[in-house]
Amino acid sequence: MLDKSYYDKTDEIIAVYGKKPSSLIPIMHDIQETYRYLPGELLTYVAQQIGITESKAYSVATFYENFSFEPKGKYVIKVCDGTACHVRKSTPVKEYLCKALGLSDEKHTTDDLMFTVETVSCLGACGLAPALMVNDAVYSKMTPEKAEEMLNTLKAEAFGGEGGSEQ
Repeated sequence: MLDKSYYDKTDEIIAVYGKKPSSLIPIMHDIQETYRYLPGELLTYVAQQIGITESKAYSVATFYENFSFEPKGKYVIKVCDGTACHVRKSTPVKEYLCKALGLSDEKHTTDDLMFTVETVSCLGACGLAPALMVNDAVYSKMTPEKAEEMLNTLKAEAFGGEGGSEQ
């Protein structure tokens, strides 16, 4: 069961958009933005508050790939595996990241909730292949070695606090 603060924050978010069915997606987006995932209990709560069925809320949440019921890390690394990136060897980059972070096909997020590694079909950055994104930043022409440098920089930033040292 979630702490009362989750419901209080959700009430604030609902108040911004109004208690109406058309508010579902923006409410879900803001909840996920706040908690880095969409807790199922909150989705049920939102459905009740805006007057839709729980099944309708879940069908919308599962239709859009962007919504996740699993907690994600502070840094979400999306490795492109579209044709251009795949041909230019994005697979070894993802393999390196998973090995370095102790992740697998079943486990996508580190235990400390710092990193999530996902494969995406296309980032729309084919000219930069192989490419990956970390949150909103695109990294181009990636290799396992460049991925190692990127991880070291992110770790320094994460563990050095906000505005930490950059390498």
